[in-house]
Amino acid sequence: MRHRAMAGWATFVAVWAWAGSAGAQQGTDIYVGSLSLSGGRLAVTGLKNATNRDGYDNQPSFGPSGTFFLYTSGRSGGQTDIFRYDIASGTSRPITRTPESEYSPTMMPGGASFSVIRVEADSAQRLWSFGMDGRNATLLLEDIMPVGYHAWGDDRTLALFVLGSPPTLQLADANTGRADVIEEEIGRSLHRIPGQRAISFVHKVAEDEWWIKRLDLRTQEVTPLVQTLTGSEDYAWTPGGIIVMGRGSVLFQWDGGAAAWSEVADLSSQGVEEITRIAVSPAGDWIAIVANR
Repeated sequence: MRHRAMAGWATFVAVWAWAGSAGAQQGTDIYVGSLSLSGGRLAVTGLKNATNRDGYDNQPSFGPSGTFFLYTSGRSGGQTDIFRYDIASGTSRPITRTPESEYSPTMMPGGASFSVIRVEADSAQRLWSFGMDGRNATLLLEDIMPVGYHAWGDDRTLALFVLGSPPTLQLADANTGRADVIEEEIGRSLHRIPGQRAISFVHKVAEDEWWIKRLDLRTQEVTPLVQTLTGSEDYAWTPGGIIVMGRGSVLFQWDGGAAAWSEVADLSSQGVEEITRIAVSPAGDWIAIVANR
């Protein structure tokens, strides 16, 4: 399905339910550990709880150097800001300090800025950018809302999860502000595929059939890659093209062409329960895992 996106009231009202539920989530921590690959098998070592506090810490996104990640943190009354965690020192500090809530920090091409989903004072939910010091807030897509999640395909092309009934995958041009609807009934996990001019997303074909699919940014052709683990929709790519996904306390991997997912590690002994979001550093040497507290 491909047609011109419209930002109308019918989709705008969905922002209220999404923003409220995202802000109300409690008891999530971000774990960070070393990631290695040997003989085609991933391994996680030195895993530790990076946030380790009551409350909402979620949505990690590594910086281009791989020495830090940005994340969403709710510190008071459900309002969220973007924080930075430095791996070497093991310390966190706030980057944004705004009365609005920011979610889903994502490094922008070039590495000098990051983009977020911002819940504005009137509850409009749109895509914004900030400098790495948390200054120079800039609205990127004025007319597309309510945006839930996003991923950069290149320096001007974005994949967007836009709320509605059903939620849609939209491909947007940051220069023109225009977007095309590509697919309906998608999941929240959007990623640029390493080394390709392509985006991956989860298509919820049926209640019990979810697929990770590839969207070619040149042709807009959609290709199925692999079915997700049952009930899981969050995943990440390694730079070598392996998909990492969690279910319960267990991490799994899928390499292109493999017949099935294979187990990487059971992290239950390290206190990891109900894995959701995952991020892998650009060099593939670090992994960040969100789990229930």
